[in-house]
Amino acid sequence: MFPHPASHIHGSAALALLAGWKDVLNQIWEILKERHDIGSNGNITFSVNSLVEGAIIFTFAIILSRTVSDVLRRRIAKQAYLDPGIQYTLGRLMQYLVITLGILLALTIGIGLNLTSLAVVFTALSVGIGFGLQYIAADIASGFILLFERPVRVGDRITIGEDEGDVQSINLRTTVVLTNNRVSIIVPNSKLVSQRLINWSYGDPRARIAIPIGVSAESDVELVTQTLLKAADDVDNVLKEPSPKVQFLKFGDWSLDFRLLVWTNRPRLHMQIRSDINYRIDSLFREAKIEIPYPQTELRIRKGSLHIDTDDSVQLHDNSDSPADS
Repeated sequence: MFPHPASHIHGSAALALLAGWKDVLNQIWEILKERHDIGSNGNITFSVNSLVEGAIIFTFAIILSRTVSDVLRRRIAKQAYLDPGIQYTLGRLMQYLVITLGILLALTIGIGLNLTSLAVVFTALSVGIGFGLQYIAADIASGFILLFERPVRVGDRITIGEDEGDVQSINLRTTVVLTNNRVSIIVPNSKLVSQRLINWSYGDPRARIAIPIGVSAESDVELVTQTLLKAADDVDNVLKEPSPKVQFLKFGDWSLDFRLLVWTNRPRLHMQIRSDINYRIDSLFREAKIEIPYPQTELRIRKGSLHIDTDDSVQLHDNSDSPADS
């Protein structure tokens, strides 16, 4: 039996179509592989293929950096003697290192990076910084200062301006602070480095808390002192040593100004400690009949007389023309 002539025709057409598609794919591949030069010296060369490869390498570097950072932090966390802030810093530095190497490798493969082209890139970045990226550059540099110098660490309780909270994370450009209201505040790193802030968790775990109070000028100074010391007794998180202390600051315009000083090893709870002591001061002052005065103003009229009507209105009369007393 001989094959039908139509089958030969269909087979030849399929082979021709396949050969045609193969030629098209080869042409597309050659176009994708075609190198393009940028710059007079051709310092930067790229193709569509190389750009795709560089993008893949960069994406892989980001994923790898997070994985390596998490694994490193879990391994370091088993070392109980290491501070959590150090663990976080090492994890972040490893993440930045992997990302930096990934970027350099991606640029090398994607655009044929060399020293000359790297200088071109940095020149472009410097121009961009001059046109408005200086704040971002300052934030990034401050982020590295925070990670290396560690004036502020993850978990620290800080007060910056009117905001207070716990440091949740220190990122490349910003730091996240979580307040008592569970509100996240995004603070640029440059503010943490350049501005004045209070770190309640830095250095010595103990901190002294000052509670100012003013009493009436007729109050017994010794009674006020003993009452303030009694207010600090048995308050949660207030240390017995160093013991509480009272200072007589000054004779104010309308009050005698004192200050109660207490010590605590839980400085992040300073607001609650102040509140607890203020509650006790109010209660004990009421028992001892110690008055807390309000600001008073004395009004003097140099000319005329002051007349108060029964409807509580105040009238000023000029008595300059009235006859003198005999």
